[in-house]
Amino acid sequence: MTNKILLTGFDAFGGATLNPSWLAVRALHGTQVRGHKVVAAQLPTVFDASLRELSALLKQHQPALVVCVGQAGGRKAISLERVAINVNDAPIADNAGAQPVDTAVKPGAPAAYFTSLPIKAMLAELQTHGVAAEVSQTAGTFVCNHVFYGLMHALASQRGLKHTRGGFIHVPWLPEQGTPGMPLDEIVRGLRLAVRCAMQVQHDAALGAGNTH
Repeated sequence: MTNKILLTGFDAFGGATLNPSWLAVRALHGTQVRGHKVVAAQLPTVFDASLRELSALLKQHQPALVVCVGQAGGRKAISLERVAINVNDAPIADNAGAQPVDTAVKPGAPAAYFTSLPIKAMLAELQTHGVAAEVSQTAGTFVCNHVFYGLMHALASQRGLKHTRGGFIHVPWLPEQGTPGMPLDEIVRGLRLAVRCAMQVQHDAALGAGNTH
């Protein structure tokens, strides 16, 4: 494990010309968070190819923290995703024309994985600083969830990544893309706060206490 933080965003999809997830993580590339260098990379909005690229990035950088970021049009807040599910069920075709229906991200793997980010602490941090934020219970079934699940499976199953924590964040459209929207500088500020909190807090207290209720 290195002193790097890996942030990923996606290229534009669905006929759009930009994707705020990539613009936001790119803005943080090369910055420092608690002594760790932020490395930003773009993933293709393509099933399978996105995970191959992510796998190569994990192998190359062996980061301490990974936050994959995607666009969620129609959401008005930065969404901290709780759970990734082992399902591909595409409402539209990806950028390679694939539109899988009810297939597994990783056949034979667990049905779901929870994030290893302290999402409740991150939520509080964002809200304290006036950034619209929420905890989301679904990352959908498109390429965002595909990448989220693939990330968490890698962290759970690869020995070299056992100390790496990771998860997924969805960001709203930019105002020029539609309503509701969030300005790019606000998205960048929110991601910076979220990453800083994730580096400070190992896990949420209630989850870490072994609460089974």
